[in-house]
Amino acid sequence: MPSIISSEYEQQLVVLRDYLMRFARLQLRNEAWAEDAVSETLLAALAKPQAFEARSQLKTWLVGILKHKIIDILRQRQREVVLDEGSDDDSFDPLEHMAFKTDGHFAEKPTEWGNPERDMQSRQFFAVLEACTEKLPPAQGRLFLMREWLELSSEDICKELSLTPTNLYVQLHRARLRLRECLELNWFVTR
Repeated sequence: MPSIISSEYEQQLVVLRDYLMRFARLQLRNEAWAEDAVSETLLAALAKPQAFEARSQLKTWLVGILKHKIIDILRQRQREVVLDEGSDDDSFDPLEHMAFKTDGHFAEKPTEWGNPERDMQSRQFFAVLEACTEKLPPAQGRLFLMREWLELSSEDICKELSLTPTNLYVQLHRARLRLRECLELNWFVTR
């Protein structure tokens, strides 16, 4: 039986594996789980190459598969997920107090971001965003990625990780503050 998988297709999968591993590690924060998710993603892509209909880039299609694999792993291993609550609890966060006045307004006017829609098309922007996301404390990074990249509902995240909605919103707020600060320093100010 002739192979319907082209050598070029296989080579593209090999090239994209490193990117998929970075994405999975960032979300799962566990090397073995990330390896499992990426392996399952690549096996799915190899098992049904005809499912890739070139309506999007191969990378986008693979990330879509990987998102579902990550969600499956989080659900399967929910009891094994441990959030580092040590420094990310509801207590004092110096970044929050530096960023806002006591009346809740920004302490300093946010940096002008120019044209964010154009930046979203930039590969360099996504490289900076990914680096900033990796710098987040592990618990905040995981929650941010679950909400924004995997597009899980707040209710699902709270259920999966046994969090209160208030704690989730506090953690997401802190993650967004840190991302904003990192992007302003590493992207918007340097352009």
